[in-house]
Amino acid sequence: MNAPLNLPALEEIRAHEEEMVAIRRQIHANPEMAYEEFATADLVAERLQRWGYAVHRGLGGTGVVGTLREGTSSRRIGLRADMDALPIEETTAKPWASKVFGKMHACGHDGHTAMLLSAARHLAATRNFDGHLHLVFQPAEEGQAGARKMLEDGFLDLFPCDAMFGMHNMPGLPEGRFTAVPGFAMASGDTCIIKVHGTGGHGALPQYAVDTVVAASSIVMALQTIVSRNVNPLHTGIISVGAFISGDAPNVIPGTAELRLTVRAFRPDVRDLLEKRITEIAQAQAAVYGATADVNYLRRYPVLNNHPAETAFCQQVIRDWLGDEGLQTNAEPITASEDFAFFLEKVPGCYVNIGNGVGSVGGCMVHNAGYDFNDRVLSTGATYWVKLAQAYLRRG
Repeated sequence: MNAPLNLPALEEIRAHEEEMVAIRRQIHANPEMAYEEFATADLVAERLQRWGYAVHRGLGGTGVVGTLREGTSSRRIGLRADMDALPIEETTAKPWASKVFGKMHACGHDGHTAMLLSAARHLAATRNFDGHLHLVFQPAEEGQAGARKMLEDGFLDLFPCDAMFGMHNMPGLPEGRFTAVPGFAMASGDTCIIKVHGTGGHGALPQYAVDTVVAASSIVMALQTIVSRNVNPLHTGIISVGAFISGDAPNVIPGTAELRLTVRAFRPDVRDLLEKRITEIAQAQAAVYGATADVNYLRRYPVLNNHPAETAFCQQVIRDWLGDEGLQTNAEPITASEDFAFFLEKVPGCYVNIGNGVGSVGGCMVHNAGYDFNDRVLSTGATYWVKLAQAYLRRG
């Protein structure tokens, strides 16, 4: 597999590209879910040890941290990649497609791991930096908060970082281009479970029942007024009901109903408002129909806040390397969530996107059964990591 020469990358990294693509495809073919990334962690640890890194395993269950120190500087940087897959049945039919039924790397974490490994190899071989380099291979990004688990297990106590950086591939963004959005760059991601309790009964005798389907339906519709009538129109809030579960027979009024929501916001105050109003509306609407509602609001991922100085630093690294055309300056925040936000609550840093390509080159959007990471950008992403680390841990 030979990447086109017009995609920017260090020649020394390009020389090992076929090996790194093979690693990426090996991980892709053998996907592992959250906290089950045993084989992936074994592969990562073996390579890091081979290249001279001190390897620590077990943070977050299956996390791997590779550390390399060079020179005398006390500066410390953390670079993070994620390793877990998704519960999706792959449809790409590619030679390296998932061998595991119902699981696939539909978000590119196989590529993220391979990019950081490629950078790790080059940084170990050249050692053109001064300070502490921590490479973080994190489990369980997909909804299971592996970043938080690593922090709870003492990651920053064992590996203090002055700053941390992350990167994600982005279909629809041209190959070889990057985005680095300052401030609130990705939304908080919460889950809310609303259980409505009424009185079941015969569908032909509704007067003797308290209909939870009607009550829950009213809740669904009323929830849609929160963003339009309670949230500042200049801010962002999303409430989506992804599941409505109640009953299984046409002539039976069910005694319970359950709604499952995803809730997104870019501002902590909006997040607080959404939780408050969802609870109030669900309980009030249920009461109108003689039912009750239990609301279980689960705060999952916080807003991802790219710190100003570190974001400007990332942007400058990209411009110094690729010129102004390498950075998409009009990029906007996205309403997806990312658990790298937990790291950014503890230390300054920045989370960037690298283009996976446009149209058929970049493939479909992530979390899709037809998605695949674009191997042509692997060396470009690895080169970004190298240039970022060398610039942050600059000699002299």
